[in-house]
Amino acid sequence: MSANAKRILLWSLLGLILAATLVWAFIPKPIPVDMLTLEPGEMTVTVDEEGETRVRDVFVLSAPIGGRALRIDAEVGDEVLAQQTKVAEIEPTDATLLDPRSEAQARADIRAAEANLVLAEASVKEARVELDFAQSELKRARKLRADAVMSERELEDAERTFRTRQAALETAIANRQARQAELERARAQLISPTETRVKSEDCPCVPIRSPVDGRILKILHKSEGVVAAGEPLVEIGDPTDLEIVADLLSSDAVKVEQGQRVIIDNWGGDKPLAGVVRRVEPFGFTKVSALGIEEQRVNVIIDFSSPKEAWSRIAHGYQVDVRIVLWQGSGVLKLPLTALFRESDQWAAFVEHEGRASKRQVTLGRRTGLEAEILSGISAGERVVVHPGDKIAEGIQIEVRSNAR
Repeated sequence: MSANAKRILLWSLLGLILAATLVWAFIPKPIPVDMLTLEPGEMTVTVDEEGETRVRDVFVLSAPIGGRALRIDAEVGDEVLAQQTKVAEIEPTDATLLDPRSEAQARADIRAAEANLVLAEASVKEARVELDFAQSELKRARKLRADAVMSERELEDAERTFRTRQAALETAIANRQARQAELERARAQLISPTETRVKSEDCPCVPIRSPVDGRILKILHKSEGVVAAGEPLVEIGDPTDLEIVADLLSSDAVKVEQGQRVIIDNWGGDKPLAGVVRRVEPFGFTKVSALGIEEQRVNVIIDFSSPKEAWSRIAHGYQVDVRIVLWQGSGVLKLPLTALFRESDQWAAFVEHEGRASKRQVTLGRRTGLEAEILSGISAGERVVVHPGDKIAEGIQIEVRSNAR
């Protein structure tokens, strides 16, 4: 073979290889997708929300009077007995410090009270002298009357004078006691806080005892300090008598009824706990979400239905996740929400048919946060594209990348 023929043959082979490569490169290839086979299964429709445990009945012990609350030696978790355990004590407050003007006025009041007391003492002495004289006059009158020297009327005048002087002495003594009290009150104005502290060591304090059996949940005023009447000091309750409160959106709360089953997750144990809805509170409140949106919320109260041994480590103020079961069924055809997409005002999904994607319009029933019930459009046994992307269209060749089931 000549060199020219060899050159032609070589270039011909290279052209055929290039043409085959280009044909192979532009041939449409199946798109790998995730698919699952639609089969009947169980479906549970729930309302999911975070909840918080709390003691059913919390008793807040407050100060019955204003004063100085002594330091509370008890600790959170300590057991208390009804009408026996002394939780806190309150003693009188210290006297206030006087400014120079008030101190001068107080000292002037003391001097005035002392002068009044001296005057009252003089009045008592005067009244006692007058009484002694009236008593001697009465004795003399009685003797003269016995000798028929004095008339009956003069004797009565002497007796009246005696009783009058006696009453005057009692009045003077009472006035002296009042002046003595005024002096003590004036001197009390000058008592300093240091003297008050020394005198109050023997002062009986007002004890505050637990009204129920339980444990201390929270100490609101641990250290010694002045408190006002009604100020809360300690919270007490029974930690074994727990309930769960979950604030639901009002649109979800209207679906919840008393007695519905509750699944309690993420509480720290290996298995979910069971609960039951006890009450849906009849009023809502506004709460600002983490995104700054105002939402209307409603508290739903849930009781544990699992044995106490299963949730014995849960206490007051623990966070849990609750799933309130609205509906549960078996033999339900369902698809993940990721397999569905909107087409106009209908829902649709891609089904594998002879290796190609076939778009189907479907009718949905009940939905959860992850799944939706298929009422029509797809039959059991058909394979559905789980995550249809932008490349998936009607008639596109597809192949299974991995089976979800």
